[in-house]
Amino acid sequence: MSERKIIDARGTYCPGPLMELIAAMKQAEVGDELEILSTDEGSVNDVPEWINKVGHEMVGTTQEGDVWHIVVRKAK
Repeated sequence: MSERKIIDARGTYCPGPLMELIAAMKQAEVGDELEILSTDEGSVNDVPEWINKVGHEMVGTTQEGDVWHIVVRKAK
């Protein structure tokens, strides 16, 4: 059964949010969704680039105020 995990990386700067995602992805099960909360605008580019490179799946990106919500799914 897949679940959604929240990674609160607000207040950290590149490459902090991406490093937190990588660490969480290692603990996640295939099919799990991870939602990164980031105030670093660079994450909007860095995360999808890494996700495509390693073969996981982008679910979506939204912005609420100064916080980006980036949702990814572990594919393998």
